[in-house]
Amino acid sequence: MRYSALLGRAGLLAGALALAGCGSIVPGVTTAGGASGSARTTASAPARPAVTVASAPRSFVPRASEAGCLADLGASGARFDPVPDTYAAPGCNQLGTVQLMALAGDRAPLSIANLGPVRCQVAKAFGEWARFGVDRAARQILRSPVVKIETMGSYNCRNVAGTEVRSAHARAEAIDVSAFVLADGRRIVLKRDWQGGDAATREFLRVVHKSACKRFGTVLGPEYNAAHQDHFHLEGTGAKYCR
Repeated sequence: MRYSALLGRAGLLAGALALAGCGSIVPGVTTAGGASGSARTTASAPARPAVTVASAPRSFVPRASEAGCLADLGASGARFDPVPDTYAAPGCNQLGTVQLMALAGDRAPLSIANLGPVRCQVAKAFGEWARFGVDRAARQILRSPVVKIETMGSYNCRNVAGTEVRSAHARAEAIDVSAFVLADGRRIVLKRDWQGGDAATREFLRVVHKSACKRFGTVLGPEYNAAHQDHFHLEGTGAKYCR
């Protein structure tokens, strides 16, 4: 059975239930809720490219609370598989996660490197950021679309460095982005280019950082501390903390 059909059945279930009535890594900041926003350009948006949603196991039926997010993610043009819920250790789990294989740009799919399972809502924000914040900024500022986003992973059962507090990575609620590959062959690397790139490259990185702050709850980059000199930490979709 195709995943789209399963989503349709789950969506009906979610609607029926509705009719029936049915921690950030930054101290002091709680991750919850939702966020939105998009980078705009003067050009009109081309038609979304067709990216086939991956099929799910026959036994997979999403919870009603997750069906809407999965449907939205599929409608965005992302290619992904749902991941079964797992508990690894106290505070470490993968609940309502997906494995992303590709995201939709305006003109072509965007591939993703090194990304593990991630919560659906974070995956949805990541897809919106990749298309509206990253791909469009690259075409406008660097005159070339993005073809790949390189990451340093998502899920990792660990604490925030130097603390006893579980990282958002332990709940698959964060993604670390380290580089962008353009269609013309250029590779934009956070560690090298945040300060050392040419003027256009530095502008691009700051624009996509600012765009991420509109969509994710916590965004940390090279100016936050030494541990983030080589990546953007994109976490949750709730309370805002942008550095």
